[in-house]
Amino acid sequence: MGIIKDIEKGAGEIVRVEISEFKGQKYLNIRIWYTDKESGEYKPTQKGIAIRPDLYPDLKAAILAAEQELNALTSND
Repeated sequence: MGIIKDIEKGAGEIVRVEISEFKGQKYLNIRIWYTDKESGEYKPTQKGIAIRPDLYPDLKAAILAAEQELNALTSND
């Protein structure tokens, strides 16, 4: 469990991909975090998703389909 990757979003924000646990259940958590002005530490926002591991294959398939769509859009430019 833990942080898999932090992706710089800009303006003091990151998209954090991590495996987390809530009430004994593990989740894939993809959430926007912001830099707290007082402490300088990253803190989570409500913007994001947390899904059970059994839903990951569906999410992955959707992201791969979105990648194909994006590639088709950029190849037409």
